[in-house]
Amino acid sequence: MPATTITNQPCVRFTPGFSKSVQPASIFALALSNPRSWLARFARTSILSVLSDAISVGQLTITDSEGSRTYGRYRKGSNTVQLAVINDAFWLRLMFSGDLGFSEAYMVGDIEVEDLKSCMDLWLDNQTGMEETLSSSFARISSAASGLYNSFFGQTKNQARLNAIASYDQSNTLFKAFLSHEMMYSCALWDDAEGGVRGDLEMGSTPGDLEAAQRRKIHHVLRKARVKPGHRVLEFGSGWGGLAIEAVRTFGCEVDTLTLSVEQKTLAEERIRAAGLENKIRVHLMDYREIPPEFENAFDAFVSIEMLEHVGAKHYQTYFKLVDFALKSRDATAVVSASTFPESRYTGYQSEDFMRRYMWPNSCLPSATALITAAQVASHGRFTLECVENHAAHYPRTLREWGRRLEKNLSQEMIAQDYPALRERANYDAFRKKWQYLFVYAGAGFAKGYITCHMLTFIRQNDCPELCD
Repeated sequence: MPATTITNQPCVRFTPGFSKSVQPASIFALALSNPRSWLARFARTSILSVLSDAISVGQLTITDSEGSRTYGRYRKGSNTVQLAVINDAFWLRLMFSGDLGFSEAYMVGDIEVEDLKSCMDLWLDNQTGMEETLSSSFARISSAASGLYNSFFGQTKNQARLNAIASYDQSNTLFKAFLSHEMMYSCALWDDAEGGVRGDLEMGSTPGDLEAAQRRKIHHVLRKARVKPGHRVLEFGSGWGGLAIEAVRTFGCEVDTLTLSVEQKTLAEERIRAAGLENKIRVHLMDYREIPPEFENAFDAFVSIEMLEHVGAKHYQTYFKLVDFALKSRDATAVVSASTFPESRYTGYQSEDFMRRYMWPNSCLPSATALITAAQVASHGRFTLECVENHAAHYPRTLREWGRRLEKNLSQEMIAQDYPALRERANYDAFRKKWQYLFVYAGAGFAKGYITCHMLTFIRQNDCPELCD
């Protein structure tokens, strides 16, 4: 959850019934006899006591061993969420770790949610209330209580399972199960041919829709980069070679592309050889900060699609300094795309959440302004901002399509070949839920404007501008 300012207000607010029924002596006795049970009850009572104030849009019904409680008010068209608490560890996870704890509870089965998307929408619709009550109350506890959290969860089977699945995300087999044939792990661009950004919801999905939308995205990027036959293109973040292959096959370019993933390099080179393009594309296992001196002013175009999230705020200027170094001084274009925070949410320090814990460790979402500023400072004004696009509206459908394909194509037997630990059913279920959670969590964020997806085009300071389409 977003960081909040610490005040002198009490960390939690108690319901009158709780404060009267449990006296200090009995609290001490309970803590000695069963500290986890007492703390879970404390967490449950504290959390439930603030939900009435937190939820003003939509309705949440929570059911656990003590019955059901409903918060908010039903209105036609608003989200109604049914949440069942299976294990009281949920209350501890939520109190200590906020939305990260909620995601963990979902993955290991501490809770069951009838409609995960509606749950995410309810959170975002009531974000202000949630932050002013739940976040402000419990974020202040989490740092002081981290030792208690580790003592309760650090060695449990469920926590070990969460620790394990955090690293099971590098399998090419996994990504083949849900990506399009181009294997682009980034936002597609949807058009009328596929029914637009809501075509799957209004008309259903059609085989080949995702492939068409991803090809459109690749072509859009390369047109923005103004590539022509014979041009040399530099790419940071190879993926599995989809953009590089298309740049050579359709636009007649030559490409140098960088990756830090051995798995991705291996498969990208297999795909490049199968396309007969190994003489035109070079895949470098290399950090972008290690580009060789011979790259200086050698490239006509630079592209990077959703790699900037892994650069980090303190390195943005270094990143653009090297882009400036590699591009020719005239008639050269840079196109960068990234999931971003709106300016009002952006900060250089971003606390750990589900994404940074289980999907992309140490990642940091930039803002469009932070990237534009870094590009100008790093290049000493040698870049001109040509175009800014926000593709966020296209991301929810992309994520829905990935989710459908994963459910259809992924099997326990398939993924366990790469990761034998996933032969245990509980491990596999947690792994599968992690990806389900990602697709819904991110989709809700893009749909509600909590996160955005910007593509920025820069040209050299004296190059002729073109119209943005």
